[in-house]
Amino acid sequence: MTSSLAMPEPALGVGIVGVSPDRGWAATAHIPALHALPNYQIRALSAHTAESARAAGEMFGVSAVFCDHQQLVTQPGIDVVAVTVKVPHHRALVTAALAAGKAVYCEWPLGRDLDDARAMAALAAERGVRTAVGLQARQAPAVEFARQLLRDGYAGEVLSTTMVGLSVPGDVVGQANAYMLDKANGANVLTIAAGHSLDTLNHVLGEFAGLSAVSGLRRPVITIEETGEQVVKTAADQIAVIGTLTSGATASIHIREAVAGGAGLLWEINGTSGTLRITADAAVPGIYPLTLWGAHGQDEPAELAVPAALTRKWPALTSLEGTPAYNVGRAYAAFAADTGNGTHTVPDFADAVRRHQVIAAIETSAATGERVKA
Repeated sequence: MTSSLAMPEPALGVGIVGVSPDRGWAATAHIPALHALPNYQIRALSAHTAESARAAGEMFGVSAVFCDHQQLVTQPGIDVVAVTVKVPHHRALVTAALAAGKAVYCEWPLGRDLDDARAMAALAAERGVRTAVGLQARQAPAVEFARQLLRDGYAGEVLSTTMVGLSVPGDVVGQANAYMLDKANGANVLTIAAGHSLDTLNHVLGEFAGLSAVSGLRRPVITIEETGEQVVKTAADQIAVIGTLTSGATASIHIREAVAGGAGLLWEINGTSGTLRITADAAVPGIYPLTLWGAHGQDEPAELAVPAALTRKWPALTSLEGTPAYNVGRAYAAFAADTGNGTHTVPDFADAVRRHQVIAAIETSAATGERVKA
């Protein structure tokens, strides 16, 4: 007699590169997300030193730990390699994982620049492996609901959109993030806060046809929090973009370092018959909880409840709602579904290249003062 019960799908084995036992994005977001999902199993961790790797393994209950990423990516039980280190190291680590034939989830920005991103995307295509990039705001329930409302005609024809947001505090930085002050490292206000925000805008409303940009460096000297050392910053702290989307809608975006009393994130989408508004505490919509507002005609915007069908799409993640791990978990859940179904709902390296192209266009326009194609 055979059982009619379906066998559970085997868990995807994950190896995480860049784990610290007491801080960092892996510990804050990736590990809680993966622990919550029954179709994933963390099977290996790697850290910068053997001591840190051992401590992380003990902290998170993982026995296979390494201080050499090459050993991790060649483990037979690893299906997905998660790269959660600083941006300048992404290309080397992603390349090693792709060369080993592993699927890769790499944090955003994918690379230091467009050339880095193109090289990784080309290698992934050549190796024929699935990839994901950490632009997890696309999976946020409020963002999914906004897209649904626009498709259903809530705002009519979209005429314009305006986004104003804050990045990290602008006067003091922790030692661990001091590398973000150097533009060459590719992790700064433009690539991170503006990059995440732009990706969300383009995901909902479509790509830019052309744009004009200005950038400013208004706080050139920053204090290191732990030491009081003053460090010269080379990365811009003011990013302003105005452009035309392929739909014809006008878009304006201003992302800046934190200022006293400034709006964390205020994003309006204005149409012929209504307005949608998304608010949050900072311009990193994949991390901070989002509130969606809507209005028809001349009405004042009122908060819109996101349907339970969207917020409870992945019930295993309910306990993480409101935390930085929530949307990362939704991205992982969708990535597993994509892998099983042959679909593409999670942004991959090709999507990351497109976002890097927009960032490069912003840099070109800001440097030349000219409007550019995006």
